[in-house]
Amino acid sequence: MAKRDYYEVLGISKGASAEEIKKAYRQKAKELHPDRNSDNPNAEAQFKEVNEAHDVLKDADKKAAYDRFGHAAFDGGMAGGGRAGGNGGRPGQGDFASAFSDVFEDLFGDFMGGQRGAARSRASRGSDLRYNLKITLEEAFSGLTKQITVPSTIACAGCSGTGSEGGAEPTTCPTCSGMGKVRAQQGFFTVERSCPTCSGMGQIVKNPCRSCGGAGRQQKDRALSVNIPAGVETGTRIRLSGEGEAGLRGGPSGDLYIFIDVAEHPLFHREGIDLFCRVPVSMTKAALGGEIEVPTIDGGRTRVKVPEGSQSGRQMRLRSKGMPQLRGSGIGEMYIELAVETPVSLTSEQKELLRKFDEISAKSNNPDASGFFEKVKSFWDGMKS
Repeated sequence: MAKRDYYEVLGISKGASAEEIKKAYRQKAKELHPDRNSDNPNAEAQFKEVNEAHDVLKDADKKAAYDRFGHAAFDGGMAGGGRAGGNGGRPGQGDFASAFSDVFEDLFGDFMGGQRGAARSRASRGSDLRYNLKITLEEAFSGLTKQITVPSTIACAGCSGTGSEGGAEPTTCPTCSGMGKVRAQQGFFTVERSCPTCSGMGQIVKNPCRSCGGAGRQQKDRALSVNIPAGVETGTRIRLSGEGEAGLRGGPSGDLYIFIDVAEHPLFHREGIDLFCRVPVSMTKAALGGEIEVPTIDGGRTRVKVPEGSQSGRQMRLRSKGMPQLRGSGIGEMYIELAVETPVSLTSEQKELLRKFDEISAKSNNPDASGFFEKVKSFWDGMKS
């Protein structure tokens, strides 16, 4: 059966432009796609015929050969003709994946977001910003509202973010027809690149705004009020939606992320929601017992009883005196760690008293030391034997 004329297959005249060929092909491909014509047994063959016609007519060299020699240019009967189709004289097969991609975009473009090129060109989301905020442990305990200044970009007031002088809307890029991408044939492959005219935006600004140079945004520091909840710790991240950089040419703004860094405290060490405070006590108070006054993170003070005979490292717990649970109702504990202090700068009288005390001391007064030296003696005796 003789092949139909490719122009007839697409329903166009021989002098049709590249844009007219493309438009006719997409229309025919939609009408004849097998998924839309399950009741037509000839739909697949007709669909392939349309793709074959488009594969030849969209390529300037193939089209010129077809206009001169007709189907004979691709049936292998002419010198070099068997290669014109790129697949052993079968035009339409070499670039079928690319052709089917075009049809898929047209058939399902609306479902996947429609007008992808136009949407991309009109809106380019602004970048997210990061701000490192250092606060004190007291501020982390109580929470606060902090005023910060963020270097950022904002929508240009002169053009309302459009990039065009007076706020006029940008025009569709003539090179890519608003798609933001162009295609080029390289042998058997179709390569898609960002449009060089509009840099992938899909639109161009004919009369750029003098204030922003056509970008639609300007550099400016912004003052923001940030609410820091109680219980935050180093590494906590707070997201402020829409407070990042302004979008390009009216696109949505990015987000601002506040990263919290809680400064080291001179008195308290934090582990999660618990606090630890190392408190020095005199040797006599540790031996005889007594009371000490310790600070709490809320600015208060609490009296703590030191048991008789306390050693360095002993911990005592104060309930609900720690940090609040972030976004919760729990409160941590506070632990007092005793550090028994050896007296220094002794007078002669003090030294004499300590010597007398040492003379009358029994092993039971220093149980750890006595036990340690007993172990040392056993170790040495074992080494000798």
